[in-house]
Amino acid sequence: MARSHRRAFLERTAASLAALPLAGVRSAALSAQTAKGGRSPARKPLVLDVRDFGAAGNGATKDTSAIQQALDRCGVLGGGEVRVPPGNYLTGALALRSGTTFRLEEGATISGTPDFADYPVAQVRWEGKWIRGHVGLLHAIDARRIAVLGPGRIVGHPALGGRPTAQNPLRHPALIEPIGCDDVRLEGFSAEYRLMWCIHPSNCENVAIRNLVIRTTGGNGDGIDIDSCRHVRIEGCDIASGDDCIAIKSGRGSEAYALMRTTEDVYIAGCTLADSNFACIGIGSETSGGIRNVRIERCRFVGAQTFGIYVKTRVGRGAFIEDISATGLDVSGVVGGFLRINALTSGLQDEAPVAGDEGIPALRNLRFSDVRLVDCPVLVDATAIHPGKPLDGFTLADVTGTCKKGMALANIRNATIRGIAVTGVEGPLISTYNVTGRGLGGAATLPAPSLPDPVTAGPTPYQLR
Repeated sequence: MARSHRRAFLERTAASLAALPLAGVRSAALSAQTAKGGRSPARKPLVLDVRDFGAAGNGATKDTSAIQQALDRCGVLGGGEVRVPPGNYLTGALALRSGTTFRLEEGATISGTPDFADYPVAQVRWEGKWIRGHVGLLHAIDARRIAVLGPGRIVGHPALGGRPTAQNPLRHPALIEPIGCDDVRLEGFSAEYRLMWCIHPSNCENVAIRNLVIRTTGGNGDGIDIDSCRHVRIEGCDIASGDDCIAIKSGRGSEAYALMRTTEDVYIAGCTLADSNFACIGIGSETSGGIRNVRIERCRFVGAQTFGIYVKTRVGRGAFIEDISATGLDVSGVVGGFLRINALTSGLQDEAPVAGDEGIPALRNLRFSDVRLVDCPVLVDATAIHPGKPLDGFTLADVTGTCKKGMALANIRNATIRGIAVTGVEGPLISTYNVTGRGLGGAATLPAPSLPDPVTAGPTPYQLR
């Protein structure tokens, strides 16, 4: 027993002696580090110029490979800035890498080529479904800490616009499209496109879109589509679009309902919006993942082919639209009116809709206040709401200006109407059917709205595939 203890003691002593040189080295290294202030030298910020990688910027030579090489190099070196000096850079799809800022200097233009072959095919979102399609001119997939900064321009080729067809089922490329990204910043540039979405974040978090000038023309030319994203800020943007200026979506049908990627915490402020085909701000119609907590503040609506704000979904979407507020709005040039809510029939029915009562969307807490109208045809059209799930919580307050027709409300409970001081209204200010709440005195009576056919379940339960 004594011999065993003695052996263990000798082994511990030998191990301690053997460690002394290493401990000395470690101590010396720590002393040297302390002498330098306790930190290793900071790395100089990486800045790469696309010209150094062979980009011509003459508007004729395809610069895709050269610019992509600069972006790839920036990514593998730990991130930094890829700078685009003045010039016109003809390019196909470009992929941003994590940690990379793509800066377009004054006089720099990224011009998309007209060739679909220059835009790789991946899984992309189209009208609420994941399908095969061409990636965006500027895109990123599963990237972190990416930015596109101005003051330059990004211009998509008009030949790329349009919708998928049976002959060409691939979705056409968007202009700027981060997919599954976190910490995305788009700021200070101008963007132009035709007949297709301009900016389309999908399944992203922490997105900041600031001080952009967006010009899209033709049908389907949405300015900004927020699709199943969380924590989004859109501020100070000037958008003139060929469809919704800003659309907020979360997917369509049983696929999106099963995924339940809710769009939530969206803040829109200080924007000027002009639409030539649909709405200034569209909430829906793809809402099967749910939409919640959207705040709209201090915006100018200077044109809309339908309504300034259009809340749109349908039976068969399911899920919810809740906690939506808009305040401090100036509204003019709208063809339809200020606000429409259609929760019955808006948008395409999905091939695999959400069946039964579960497929009836739930609407809760929609609030609109401090609105100034100029020659508005209709104040509110909110009759297309299912009686099985009435809108619970609706506020319209402090509205001034000129308006030809008032409010038509149906299947709403806990409504609050106050401070409506519009002039020029022909007929009743308020007409209702199955509405409870405050400020409804003197309302005219509406007939019961017609309902779509119920959505029935298919022969087998839906499965993601």
